Amino acid sequence: MPQFYFYRIPYIRITLVQVKPTMIKKLDNNNVLIATKMRVIFKESYAVEAALLKAVNFPPLQRPLECYIESTTTFFGYHIKDEIVGIIEVSPKEKTTHINSLVVSPHFFRQGIGRQLMQHVLQNFSSKVFTVETGLENIPASKLYTSFHFKEVKQWDTDHGVRKIRFKLSR
Repeated sequence: MPQFYFYRIPYIRITLVQVKPTMIKKLDNNNVLIATKMRVIFKESYAVEAALLKAVNFPPLQRPLECYIESTTTFFGYHIKDEIVGIIEVSPKEKTTHINSLVVSPHFFRQGIGRQLMQHVLQNFSSKVFTVETGLENIPASKLYTSFHFKEVKQWDTDHGVRKIRFKLSR
């Protein structure tokens, strides 16, 4: 049930503002049920990216459940109702935070979920430097990162046939 608060603006009118529940929450990847749900979203999203990059044997699609459960990275999930529909995975350090993964369920593409997950990380980690990598041909991801003022710092070819690009944000 949404909560409503009334704000009185003197001599003008009363404005009604809806307060949305927090949609981004830290995920307990050590919980097998949560890790299993996470893996489904990663696989769905990375299958789309693999097709976009024309990649064969795309390593993110081969990540086993145990890697999610045992990971020491930090995961945040974007929730709609009680369903996780987007995930950002980060490796925060004192001076640098690396964004390992940003995935959204294809059923929820183009709804600003990836943008909100990026904003969450940038607002909640005090690192001076943020880095992220993607496939060079993943134009939607590159546009998202550059919209946050990330700058290209490197390109290289992987051993699985994908040209990658690394972005860096210094603040």
